[in-house]
Amino acid sequence: MRAISRLFWSYPRLARPMSTRTYRDAVDSLNSLQTNAAALEIVRASGGRSSAFAIPEMIEYLGVIGYRPADLNALNAIHITGTKGKGSTSAFTDSILRETHPEWTTGLYTSPHLVAVRERIRINGKPLSEEVFAKYFFEVWDRINENKTRLETTPDKPGYFRFMTLVAFHTFLSLKVDVTILEVGVGGTHDSTNIVPRPVVTGITALGIDHVNVLGKTLAEIAWQKGGIFKEGVPALTVNQPLEGLDVLRQQAKDLKSSEFTVVSVIPRLSEIKLGLAGVHQVQNANLAVHLVRSFLHSRGSISDEVLTDGFVRGLENARWPGRCQTVQDPAFSNTTWYLDGAHTLESLECCIQWFVSPGVGLPEDGKQGTRVLIFNCTSGRSGATFLESIHTHTAKRLELLNSDETASSFFNHVIFCTNVTYADGNFKGDLTTLAIPEADLARLKTQHQLSEAWSALIPTFPAANIHVLPSIEHSVKLVRQLESDSGSATVLVAGSLHLVGGVIEVADLSFSL
Repeated sequence: MRAISRLFWSYPRLARPMSTRTYRDAVDSLNSLQTNAAALEIVRASGGRSSAFAIPEMIEYLGVIGYRPADLNALNAIHITGTKGKGSTSAFTDSILRETHPEWTTGLYTSPHLVAVRERIRINGKPLSEEVFAKYFFEVWDRINENKTRLETTPDKPGYFRFMTLVAFHTFLSLKVDVTILEVGVGGTHDSTNIVPRPVVTGITALGIDHVNVLGKTLAEIAWQKGGIFKEGVPALTVNQPLEGLDVLRQQAKDLKSSEFTVVSVIPRLSEIKLGLAGVHQVQNANLAVHLVRSFLHSRGSISDEVLTDGFVRGLENARWPGRCQTVQDPAFSNTTWYLDGAHTLESLECCIQWFVSPGVGLPEDGKQGTRVLIFNCTSGRSGATFLESIHTHTAKRLELLNSDETASSFFNHVIFCTNVTYADGNFKGDLTTLAIPEADLARLKTQHQLSEAWSALIPTFPAANIHVLPSIEHSVKLVRQLESDSGSATVLVAGSLHLVGGVIEVADLSFSL
């Protein structure tokens, strides 16, 4: 291994001239690294590829493109994981740092993306331009192509997420960022991002109970995975967790020799701030972000005794995270309002409904209600039945809490179950292409019919004519346009999948800054 690594690191570091290949070429190349549905099924059947290879392989790929793990310490990383809220916490952290230190160059790496894959890598809050993304993408792509020497276990090319992580590392190091907010993809211990030897601070958001059921793991096992991002001599911060998870995180911090383990305290003044991200659940994420930034600034000798300075407040107020509890007025159809939330777990759907079934959001404050529409999709129609039951149950609870005359059974006038296919001709927008769904299931709309049947069973009185099974997002948007025309206005909740939300943003041309 060491001999191979020395060989890789002896190459000049990505000194190739800027490629003339386009962003579209980069997206097409990246999509070739996706795992297709058949391969995913084989992996599931075999119990999954051993995660023991994950970090060694990632370190090897890093060497191929010209870096040592120690080089990643220059990223000055704030490493964040959790089963829910890690993206929002990353967004708050990024926004606070940009407001408190506008002179710094700030990098943000997150996943997944909504509309364009370049959203995953941001500099000073902005996604990379298509030209810059293509430049750094192909510098990494070419170096991996040129150096075929591998350990026996290592594939010729990394998978989609690993490759994107390499591109992010290369981009941030090339641009010499002052600070990087690094969101874990999946888990923590074996995640592709977990090769930074010494981040500045690590943080763990809420450990969602529903992930225990979905992943078939105990809360202790999930906490162990998440706590794997803790590092020797580095502060380990977490929100309050269920006791079983908290005990494991505390032990992980001890075993990995973190400099401290802190369950962050609640900042009283935080409740007085109008956060840039909607939903009461965001208070916990914002609270952790404040503590992470304060820990980072403390390491730099730049911290005020005042917890919420003006810069912190501006950062919290100005934070943006598209597709999460987001309201967008349709720019072309003024009587249509889109409510976008990529919620795809039971807990996130509960938060979504708590947000949507509120006065001034899904409930009109003036009493005038047009057509209310739900557009929903998920990866499996069977689990979808549980998701739909959660939506119905929590809608009923919210209406009762608000003493509303409406009922959960008639709250939505129409429901649309569509695939994540972007366009009516059956094609995907390049950035939104997915190979993870069996083509036969897509052709038969298997999941969508299962969702339709589940909704009918859940609410037998719901008019069958108002349950729509559609083959694409474009079909769904066209139906919304028609419903708005017929009734005068449309209030549309899009949930269940960030991929679905991204497709709606693309097709409906909801022009806002990502």
